[in-house]
Amino acid sequence: MQKQRRRPQSLPACATGSRGNGSCSLPAPNISTGGGDVLHRTVAWLQSRHRRRWSDVAWDGEDVRYLGGRGLGRPRSRRSRGCFRGFDTSCYRGVHAGRLAALGCVLLFAATGAAAVEPADDILLDKLTDGDYSRRGADTCLGCHDEEEPFPTLDVFATVHGHPAVARSPFAMGGAEPPAGLQCEACHGPIGEHGRQILPEGVEREPILNFGKRGNAEASLQNGLCLQCHQTYARARWAGSAHERSDMACADCHRIHAETDAVRTMTGQNETCWGCHRDVAADALKRSAHPLRDSQIVCRDCHDPHGTDNDKLNVRATANETCFTCHAEMRGPFLWEHPPVVEDCMLCHSPHGSNQPALLVRRPPQLCQACHSSPGHRSLGLGPEQLPPRPTSEFLLAKACLNCHGEVHGSNHPSGNLFRR
Repeated sequence: MQKQRRRPQSLPACATGSRGNGSCSLPAPNISTGGGDVLHRTVAWLQSRHRRRWSDVAWDGEDVRYLGGRGLGRPRSRRSRGCFRGFDTSCYRGVHAGRLAALGCVLLFAATGAAAVEPADDILLDKLTDGDYSRRGADTCLGCHDEEEPFPTLDVFATVHGHPAVARSPFAMGGAEPPAGLQCEACHGPIGEHGRQILPEGVEREPILNFGKRGNAEASLQNGLCLQCHQTYARARWAGSAHERSDMACADCHRIHAETDAVRTMTGQNETCWGCHRDVAADALKRSAHPLRDSQIVCRDCHDPHGTDNDKLNVRATANETCFTCHAEMRGPFLWEHPPVVEDCMLCHSPHGSNQPALLVRRPPQLCQACHSSPGHRSLGLGPEQLPPRPTSEFLLAKACLNCHGEVHGSNHPSGNLFRR
């Protein structure tokens, strides 16, 4: 039998030793002196992870207990994970101001007899499971969310998500399977009390599932809504991928309401990726780089953001296979193979950009000398006075290896494994 989730209806704040059967008042902070420091067992409090556990707190000299939120001890994303919302925290100092406020979550209540607010994730989960859908559909939403909204609400009707002729669109006419016909609520969940026109004084509007910059739920919950429809082979490896483990939400990259989703265009895809991958954006500005800035190639040509079985989300099994998609002339087979080329192109090349020619990680001949040290070639690392009196060795001084060994990726030259032109 599935365990039923219990909702906290109010914040029991009782003396230490009580289990919260009664209710006590929290003393108001001393505003005139800047408030009291919050003193408690910080380490134990963090280790408890606030999974609906009672925690001991000493506040203004009085021991109290309060009911915390969930999973704060190990936050995985930029968003707080199902924490209670508090009141004004300007009067707090000490531990909360220094360590816990940085997590973006307030778990103490400064007002006497304050009611606990259920975590947004729990409210949204309950609504998605048992919520009431509007009988008027999108008309209910558009009563408030119109063209004057700062977000492009109405632009959704210019996309496949809002087109009635697309069979699986939430706005499909006569669609046979969900989410067809659910309109806005197919993605944002049942409207429930969120759509009330007039709210009593002091009552906050019931949340509804939001995405992107206004996202108010864990990435896994947001993505679950998207994956109701988007379950094709291209996303079969999303679970467990690097982006999924980083709590990336679909709406972090995709703009569902926008008429043109930038990440799906040649000009906008790289900019979207560079929003997080700043180091790659910097590499693309270096002297030698793939034409990423001109969008002649895009990140998706080499990487699959939805997940792969390969390292670094590569679309091919190895880095070499990815490179050979364009650089087929380097693939071979050759009579004389160069081992670094066979092993990994990135031993010599920096794929996103370099200040050296040909995307090299170091300038030649230093790159060659990393493997071909002086014992292997009499001209390397030796000055004129150290060389034996042979014209060939003196000729090689201050010269580049590529002057003679031009076919470093492999050669069919009859001279053997010297990779000459």
